[in-house]
Amino acid sequence: MRHTRKAALIAGALAAVALTLTACAPGGSAPAASQSLGPVSKSVGSGKITLTVWDQNTDGGIDQAQKELNAAFEKKYPNVTIKRVSRSFSDLKTTLKLALSGDNPPDVVQANQGYPDMGAFVKAGLLRPINDYADLYKWNDYYPSSLLKLNSFSSDGKTWQGDKLFGVSQTGELVGLYYNRAVLQKAGIDAPPKTLQELTDDMAKVKAAGALPLSYGDVEKSPGIHLYGLALSALAGTKVNDLVSGASGSWTGSDEVQAATVVQGWQKSGYITPGANGVSRDAAVDAFGKGGAAFLITGTWYLATLADAASSKDIGFTALTPDGSSTPVTMGGEGLAWAMTSKTKHADAAAAYIDFITDKNASEVLVKTGNLPTVVPSGSIPAEGTVAGDITRDYMTISKSNGITPYLDYATPTFYDTITAAAQDLIALKATPQQFGQTLQDDYAKFTKSNG
Repeated sequence: MRHTRKAALIAGALAAVALTLTACAPGGSAPAASQSLGPVSKSVGSGKITLTVWDQNTDGGIDQAQKELNAAFEKKYPNVTIKRVSRSFSDLKTTLKLALSGDNPPDVVQANQGYPDMGAFVKAGLLRPINDYADLYKWNDYYPSSLLKLNSFSSDGKTWQGDKLFGVSQTGELVGLYYNRAVLQKAGIDAPPKTLQELTDDMAKVKAAGALPLSYGDVEKSPGIHLYGLALSALAGTKVNDLVSGASGSWTGSDEVQAATVVQGWQKSGYITPGANGVSRDAAVDAFGKGGAAFLITGTWYLATLADAASSKDIGFTALTPDGSSTPVTMGGEGLAWAMTSKTKHADAAAAYIDFITDKNASEVLVKTGNLPTVVPSGSIPAEGTVAGDITRDYMTISKSNGITPYLDYATPTFYDTITAAAQDLIALKATPQQFGQTLQDDYAKFTKSNG
């Protein structure tokens, strides 16, 4: 999102996170050692090197961390210059493949897991497998095998969670429910909701009290995955693992359609920011941070932003619990994988860079700048009653209970485009929940047929 630490609890816990994923997904066990692509070394040499690095770490806290880590790397290796290209997640998705296909591609990139991005890049031969560097830097020891699996594919890009490792991740992630205690208290609500039904009921109370229940903006489209995904995980629980991996389930199933019905019901009831499809995600986060809504559904990548928000003292974070579960279940896992491009002329330096920005020392920088590292370093649990403390404890609890489900867009090469457009149609009342589910199922059926 290497080394021994007290946070072995997290490592052991996260090893359970995707046991269901690992067991159900094609591709076998943890990434095996790859055939050698030539000698590898921890030495970056002494000649002048420029590493071109593309990332999507544009939000405040993670951008600050990346700048600090890049500067520290250049100080440690004065012969290496980092040429950083930082783009938003949406921009990265639309421009990265073209950059990788060009005559002068980047050396290191952040690649989104699953079929739409990483799988397509692997299939096109644009990423270098890094099993050899994983052995050299002991990434196999530092990361739980379940997390390495999420960054793995078969060599032909056809099987997610295959036998070749193509990246390691810097941050841990959860998609959950941020809430404002002051807004809830004015509506007569003393504690955050624990279930999807309680959330809906609380939204009604907040609206009746004259406040906006849910701050939401989806002009970039990707937030629609989080909105629907949170509702789906709160209903279907860990069965979402099988749905995304294709082991079982259907996008037209009862839980899947019910989740869409709940989300569209929020829109029909006036619980969501008016004109949300034309509102940016940052504007929605900013409005919530100023106390303009009771709830915000998004990821832990906004931790630093909300910890510094005007109403930060009133902001908390939680996740929802499905019926029959004793602990919450929600989407998440790890941030985009740091991958090495197949055309890099500086593989050893690129690997050294990836290790430097993801190791134990980097995790401490991430915590200091208000981020959630993939492996939480010893002694880094934030104070009780803070949004950072809520997130870290939820991450540990949900990981330990195997309660993290994968991002829905991992499902097929075209699923990101399909589900983001469908989510906008759902909110715009241009599609029924049943039509929404059928659109997703049609995409999956097409992929299954073409993938053999």
